[in-house]
Amino acid sequence: MNELTKSAVLNSLKKLKFDGFDPNIITLNAIQSFEQSGDNLNIKMSFATQSNPEFLKQKFDEQLRKDFPSLKHINIDLQTRSISSNISKHSDPKKDSILPGVKNTVAVASGKGGVGKSTVAVNLAVALAKDGAKVGLIDADIYGPSVPLMLGVKDKPKVYQAENSVRMLPLENYGVKFISIGVLVDDKAPIIWRGPMASGAIKQFMTDVEWGELDYLIFDLPPGTGDIQLTLVQTIPLTGAVIVTTPQEVSLIDARKALMMFNRVNVPVLGVIENMSYFIAPDTGKKYDIFGSGGGERISKELNVEFLGGIPIDPRIREGGDNGTPMVYDQPDSEYAKIMMDISRKLTEQVNIRNSRDDNKIEIIL
Repeated sequence: MNELTKSAVLNSLKKLKFDGFDPNIITLNAIQSFEQSGDNLNIKMSFATQSNPEFLKQKFDEQLRKDFPSLKHINIDLQTRSISSNISKHSDPKKDSILPGVKNTVAVASGKGGVGKSTVAVNLAVALAKDGAKVGLIDADIYGPSVPLMLGVKDKPKVYQAENSVRMLPLENYGVKFISIGVLVDDKAPIIWRGPMASGAIKQFMTDVEWGELDYLIFDLPPGTGDIQLTLVQTIPLTGAVIVTTPQEVSLIDARKALMMFNRVNVPVLGVIENMSYFIAPDTGKKYDIFGSGGGERISKELNVEFLGGIPIDPRIREGGDNGTPMVYDQPDSEYAKIMMDISRKLTEQVNIRNSRDDNKIEIIL
C-alpha cells in the first residue's frame, strides 16, 4: 500500500484525465491542510479551475480510494476560483476578425537581448494559467525560438485541412497553448530568413492556428524594434505590451527605446518587469544587487507606466528553463514563483484598466 502523504495524494490526483481538466493546475501548495487519522482523511484544497467543484470532488474521491484502498472516510473541502470571468475583453473589429476567440493580446518585449525576456514570458503565461486564465503563447522570436525547450515539448503540431485552408492545432503544456517555429523546423537548423519571411510566419501563427477561446494570447517578441514588432502592431491592434529590463543602465537605455516604439504606434505599455533584480545568497541569506538596483522602477516613473515587479536571480530559473519545467510551476513556494504570480495579477489589473477606458480604439501610426 502507498504511504499516505501530501506528495502521494498529489501524485494520485495528477493521474486524473478527463475533458476540461488539466492536472497540472494541482500543485503541492494547492493542498492547504492535510490530516490523516487511521482510515480517515481530511483534506482542504484551493486552486483555480473552470471545472465544476462538486464533480471534481467526486473524481478526487474515486481516485484516492483507488490508490489508497485502506481509506474508509474521505472528506474533501475544495475551494475553486477563476480569474477568467473577471478578465475584460479588448474589443476591436480588426483583432476580432483575425483572432475571434481571443480576449486580449499582450506583447512581451525588450530593447536588447540577454535580459531573460523569454523566461519571463513563459513563466508569466504559466502563472496566468495557474490562476485560471485561458492562455496562449506565440514564440515570435523566429531566429532564436526557445519556448519549446522551456515548456518541455518536442512534439510536432497536428495539421488538418479546413474548408479553404490548412489549419494547425497549437501544442500545450502547463495549461498554456503555444506555437513556435522551433517545433516546425529541425532544432539544429539555423533560420536564415529575410525579414518578410519571418514576418509572414508571425501572421500565419495568428491566422492559421486554431487558438479557440483565450483570455490572453501572449507574444514573446525578439529583442529590439524591427520587422516582427512592426508586423505585429500592423496586423492586429494589441491590448498592450510589457517591457522586460534588468537594473543596469545599459539595459535601461534600450528598454526606453522599446517603450517609446510602442508609444509611437499607440500600443499601451501595461508595465515594466525588472528581471535579475537581486540575488540572495543561499548560505547567508544576504542580498546582492549584482546589476544595480531600482532601474525598473526609475524608468516606470520616468515614462509614467506601471512597475509590475522585480524578479530575483535564482539558479533554479535557469535549470527549469533547460529542463522544460518553468519554476513558477515546479517551485510554487519559492520567492520567484510568488513574485511571478503577483506580477501576473497586476498585469490582469492593468489589462482591465486599459479595457475600461472609453477611448479603446488603437490607431496605428507609422
